[in-house]
Amino acid sequence: MKPNPIVWCEIYVQDMDRAKRFYESVFEVKLEKLESPDTSIEMWAFPMAMDAVGASGALVKMDGVESGGRGTIPYFHCDEVAVELERVVTAGGKIYTPKESIGQYGFMALVVDTEGNTIGLHMPPKATE
Repeated sequence: MKPNPIVWCEIYVQDMDRAKRFYESVFEVKLEKLESPDTSIEMWAFPMAMDAVGASGALVKMDGVESGGRGTIPYFHCDEVAVELERVVTAGGKIYTPKESIGQYGFMALVVDTEGNTIGLHMPPKATE
């Protein structure tokens, strides 16, 4: 297996407009609609670069698939976790765990989005820390 093997993630939502507002507000990004041959599936992708390291993903609204799963947690890169953490409550989410050190791996926090999904915020350690 190659390093960084995960190449895509999907975050299931019940209310796409509400979920888009949350993610676009917290991460200050614009999501892009992905066309699907199946009209019962609505997908909005996070910014992606096919030739860059790391994974992208999309918000997905699909009949019969509930949001709020706790089994898998996608972590979003942040330059400073505290910045995105400040936007979470304003955008309608909840802070599950505040920013905390994970030693040599940097810092992280867990939040719950407007759809009940737990996501992680992660920043690498700074060179001076």
